[in-house]
Amino acid sequence: MSASNDLAVLIERWFTDRLMRHRGVSSNTIASYRDTFRLLFAFAQTRLGRSPSDSVLKVLQKALEREQPLL
Repeated sequence: MSASNDLAVLIERWFTDRLMRHRGVSSNTIASYRDTFRLLFAFAQTRLGRSPSDSVLKVLQKALEREQPLL
């Protein structure tokens, strides 16, 4: 599986498991977070010359690991 696919799976699980099931957030919150990720990936592609691959995945994994105790 490619890094982009891994990233998509991680984000989807985060939305469905963490936010929807455990936190009970609204559909508006999900849409807002979705749009934020889209902006992040567009920024990474245009400004940094990086697609949502290994480098972006590593940054997001570190950020999500810091939140792990909140689960």
